[in-house]
Amino acid sequence: MAQCDTLIRGGTIVDGSGKTPFVGDVAITGDTIVWVGGTWQGDARDVIDATGFTVTPGFVDIHTHYDGQAAWSEELSPSSSHGVTTVVTGNCGVGFAPCRAEDQDMLIRVMEGVEDIPGVVMAEGLDWSWETFPEYLDALAARPRDIDVAALLPHSPLRVYAMGERGANREPATPDDMDRMYDLAREALDAGAIGFATSRLLIHRTKAGENIPSFAADDAELKAIASAMRDTGKGVLQMVLDSPFQSWKDELGHLIAITEDCGRPATFTLGTSNHGEPVFREALSIVEEANARGLSIAPQILPRPVGMVCGFDLSTQPFSLCPSYVAIADLPLEEKLVHLRDPAFRATLLAEQPQDGNPLAMMTRNWDWIFPFNGEPNYEPPVETSVGAQARAQGRSPEEVAYDLLMNGGDGRGMLYNALGNYYQGKFDALYEMINHPDTVMGLGDGGAHYAAICDASYPTFLLTYWVRDRNGPRLTLPQAIEALTARPARTVGLEDRGLIAPGYKADVNVIDTDAMRLHLPVIRRDLPTGGRRLDQEATGYIATLCSGTVIRRNDKATGARPGRVVRGNQSAPQVNPALEPA
Repeated sequence: MAQCDTLIRGGTIVDGSGKTPFVGDVAITGDTIVWVGGTWQGDARDVIDATGFTVTPGFVDIHTHYDGQAAWSEELSPSSSHGVTTVVTGNCGVGFAPCRAEDQDMLIRVMEGVEDIPGVVMAEGLDWSWETFPEYLDALAARPRDIDVAALLPHSPLRVYAMGERGANREPATPDDMDRMYDLAREALDAGAIGFATSRLLIHRTKAGENIPSFAADDAELKAIASAMRDTGKGVLQMVLDSPFQSWKDELGHLIAITEDCGRPATFTLGTSNHGEPVFREALSIVEEANARGLSIAPQILPRPVGMVCGFDLSTQPFSLCPSYVAIADLPLEEKLVHLRDPAFRATLLAEQPQDGNPLAMMTRNWDWIFPFNGEPNYEPPVETSVGAQARAQGRSPEEVAYDLLMNGGDGRGMLYNALGNYYQGKFDALYEMINHPDTVMGLGDGGAHYAAICDASYPTFLLTYWVRDRNGPRLTLPQAIEALTARPARTVGLEDRGLIAPGYKADVNVIDTDAMRLHLPVIRRDLPTGGRRLDQEATGYIATLCSGTVIRRNDKATGARPGRVVRGNQSAPQVNPALEPA
């Protein structure tokens, strides 16, 4: 009689293909699914009773910034708390390899500015036991962790490593510089990079306000680097385009030219503003035309507003750039409250105007898109509850309303939700349109970045609760949602050995109680190196999460298992015997 290591028995299997769910068993041996069907007739060392629950592939988040956290932590939360079993790092062209010792501080400043990770956390947490990109992958592989990590080669460190100070200062690359970057890109791809990432976004700046090294790099430089993907026949191109400041036609023109030259797939960040013309449709139209010509371009979307959580104990809020607040910003909350409770200090702060500073902090006074955030997290708040709407209704200034909401009756722990985008006209209609477009791919969780401002890595749970179960309006089917979280993102970045419940595929699996599933309000934890703070967000409803056949979470709690590994390079789909495929 056949025997497997783990049997997931009697669940409703939503296999990631988009096909109709079916009830059956999933048998796992080692790190591989060996059988899927009605009833497993063999023995099993461990049985997970999935009766009444949903069985899905592990989720794949292709846009994270765990470049640092993966080097100092064994848990990649919050992602692993939300069914994610594979994450991709190196996005936006920022990261920590390749890097010479003399450039370490500069790369920390870049990451601090672009991804809002405190420099002191990185300085303490990174041991810099690497210089080259292959050595960085080796360093990640040497550390145990709960889930898998795949890495893109980031442009900014590559440019500085190849060009030195000239690269940091954004001087044009010479032919010799481009040759050097090509060689380094080939080296990275051969060692296991799954592609190359860059950013053209104007607001991606260092903490001091300087443009990052990759900003506005010539197409010739990008083509030279991307040609390493063409010559090796592997890798995906990831870009952040300067669409808020330039037209989609111009920005996508850069991406298309590079993609045509290297012949490799590409993905880029897509969203919509909350007002004005819905220009995302122009971007989708350009992508449709390019893909019809044989390119493979996947706009990457987040299924809820791109949201910033604000508070006096967090890194941003409407007063964070005001001079009086800057003077107390680094104090512990209890010491801040001595000032914040003082009526004279309050009056002074309310009268001040913010100074220029971090781009995220400069976005915290868009009053009509900032909302109270407490209790059950509401990512679709009624527009009449915004700070601006409340101020008009109460005959007060928005500053007064925001201050009082943040003070939360005096404890200073109130939070506001700043919907930066994807909340077009206060509705989700545009998001629904983007989600259902055949070319888009789900991503943009940003886990490992913006620790004290953004907590969007919980989007898988949001997708399954709001878009599938709870929405008052057109919804997604469960097979649609699971495919969007699994097979589609896995294919986009060339990780085709995962994302499906089928024989031969990697045994990354979730068992979910979709009826009981609930997303909790973000909380502040101080578990980063040096006691640095971060937002974490838990969920209810994950009965079990398996990575490589090992249970890493049971009943919404970590088991302490560390089966995660570094995924080196693109992974082919397994050759599956059709007789063993799900019915």
